[in-house]
Order: sequence, then C-alpha cells, then structure tokens
Amino acid sequence: QVQLVESGGGLVQAGGSLRLSCAASGSIFSINAMAWYRQAPGKQREFVAVISSGGRLSYADSVKGRFTISRDNAKNTVYLQMNSLKPEDTAVYYCNSVVTTTRMGSPVNYWGQGTQVTVSS
Repeated sequence: QVQLVESGGGLVQAGGSLRLSCAASGSIFSINAMAWYRQAPGKQREFVAVISSGGRLSYADSVKGRFTISRDNAKNTVYLQMNSLKPEDTAVYYCNSVVTTTRMGSPVNYWGQGTQVTVSS
C-alpha cells in the first residue's frame, strides 16, 4: 500500500505565498509522474501541475508564471511553490502520484487526502 500525505496549506492574503509538500510512503518500487490538482467548492477537480520522473514540467495556464512544481526523488516528495496567490486559487489541493510497487508490477494512480488553501482578498 502507498500513502500520500500533503502539508503546507493554510490561509493567506492575496499576493502572498504558500509551499505545499506531498510525501509518498509505503511499498514503493518507483514513482513516475507526480502532480497537483485542486478542487474549488462547487467545481470539478482540475489539473494544476505535473513533473515527470525525468523532471519534465507542465502547468495549467491559470498558474503559469506563479506556481512552481519540483520533486525530491530521494525523499519521494513533490512540492508546489505558490506565489502571487489570488482568491480564485482557493481550493482543496490534492497530490497525485503514479507508483509502481514491485519490479514487475503495473503503475497505479494514488491520491492524497487534500490540503485546504484559502486566499483572502
């Protein structure tokens, strides 16, 4: 079994910054892509950013230039640095990782429990 635990959410004023972390633990052979998604009240979950095992990055247009995703492979951890936050960034942020648990196993998609980010105007 694999667990993803997010941390770093909270309340911040518009224009401020937050850094989210997500640590993967458990039976891990390898981790492929690691990503962040978010879900605002009354809206569907949406993609925010992804980083591949090789370091390739992709961002949603709404966060480009403001958010930076990174990972520490030694710690099985992905980060999301969020700068110039806006009230519309308010959402529950979820970590997502594609994990292979054994050498011959297939990759499986795992989700964290989510962390609340609230940006006040």
